Amino acid sequence: MKVLTGKPYPLGATWDGAGVNFALYSENARSVILVLFDHAADATETYCIPLQERTDYVWHCYVPGLRPGQLYGYRVTGAYAPHEGHRFNPAKVLLDPYAKAIGRDMQWHPSVYGFRYPGNYETPDFSDSAPHVALGAVVDAAFTWGDDRRPSIPWEDTVIYEAHIKGFTMRHPEVPPELRGTYLGFCSEPVVDYLKSLGVTAVELLPVHHSISEHPLVEKGLSNYWGYNTLSYFAP
Repeated sequence: MKVLTGKPYPLGATWDGAGVNFALYSENARSVILVLFDHAADATETYCIPLQERTDYVWHCYVPGLRPGQLYGYRVTGAYAPHEGHRFNPAKVLLDPYAKAIGRDMQWHPSVYGFRYPGNYETPDFSDSAPHVALGAVVDAAFTWGDDRRPSIPWEDTVIYEAHIKGFTMRHPEVPPELRGTYLGFCSEPVVDYLKSLGVTAVELLPVHHSISEHPLVEKGLSNYWGYNTLSYFAP
């Protein structure tokens, strides 16, 4: 696989129509390996690409031919010194903190911990986490807004309504059943009419970035409804 130097910016995985630029910030890493997966069900990576280029604290490369949908993560080596805040462990596949999409969700498993689970925080765990961790997915970020324009409503005239997409659309009686719990449901005519009737000019959504449910909840067959246990701030 051909690998080029790439650029340190923007951070994350950026598709330009011909390939993908990967950029990862780490001040204390000793080495970084980009790992590519062909399928979400894969238990291990298909390709390992050591990142040879580093600009300041950003490790980067460019891989021609990769396309949106490509699954990826990183293995990073460095010190394991929890008392100093360092938990580097190359046995663990890491999710890109700037991933724009999640291509495979995380499964709770002892191997996803960097230490001996449960309880032994000082001792690193070297079981491979690849089968169970979340993976980033390359996206095509291009979007055409058409004739849409910002409403440019003055702040003194702004009325903000905070809402939870799932809860609001599940409980609004006029949202079509097939749209409840979805973004389209929140954009449906009954919802828009209701918000306008209140004088609302802007909507602030409760967490819409990708989150995970805490292990104790999962063990009980429950989930974190509110979405404040963030997994990736830039992925929906």
